[in-house]
Amino acid sequence: MRPLIAVTGVPIVAGGVLGWRQGAVACTTAYVDAVARGGGDPVIVPPVVLDDETASMRLSRFDGLLLVGGGDVDPARYGQEGRPEVAHISPARDEFEIPLVRAAIAREMPTLCICRGAQVLNVALGGTLHQHISDREDLVAHRNADGSDGVLHEVRAQPGSRVMKAMGAERARTFSHHHQALDDLGTGLVPVAWAEDGLLEGIELDDGWVLGLQWHAEATAAADPTQQAIFEALVREAGAWLT
Repeated sequence: MRPLIAVTGVPIVAGGVLGWRQGAVACTTAYVDAVARGGGDPVIVPPVVLDDETASMRLSRFDGLLLVGGGDVDPARYGQEGRPEVAHISPARDEFEIPLVRAAIAREMPTLCICRGAQVLNVALGGTLHQHISDREDLVAHRNADGSDGVLHEVRAQPGSRVMKAMGAERARTFSHHHQALDDLGTGLVPVAWAEDGLLEGIELDDGWVLGLQWHAEATAAADPTQQAIFEALVREAGAWLT
């Protein structure tokens, strides 16, 4: 039986899809393709407001969870006022994903959180974010200055970490597209991967298979076995959790 992986859906405003007059729920194909190549069956889960109980019920049919990238988490969620550069806040996504990832952790469900997903994971466990890093001269670019696309850069993973084991390598070429970054880490999270400029790019839960990657592993997974291996690891862990 192929493990069933819940993939968080992204709300699309009415008219956001050509020819559709109503709103929509979507996920870019790179995520679902990477899960499918890894041996799992991806299912896009629509974003709805959840509490802890309903979040756990929502996950009861699944074997693993994938939180995808997207807009910024509302700074109020981690006790800060928003900077002018904060963009694309979606209260619906925050109210869906934060309880969902907490429920996954409570269920000890294998969970992979990518870009915004890693930030949601951190905030859900009491952590904070750097709201805007693009103007920092001490960092290499982690997305183009106009925000149009991302950049490739190297990431170094802590030897023996779950992130390193998932990739099968201590160093990897990764694709980043983010203007925010992880700051104070939430309860139980440990830093395990960094860009060459020292920016934290990977975290994991100290107990359980829960990974947060600031880079977009799905973007290069089709051509890069190191990045595809991360999704294979998620599916493998979900299969072991299922049995």
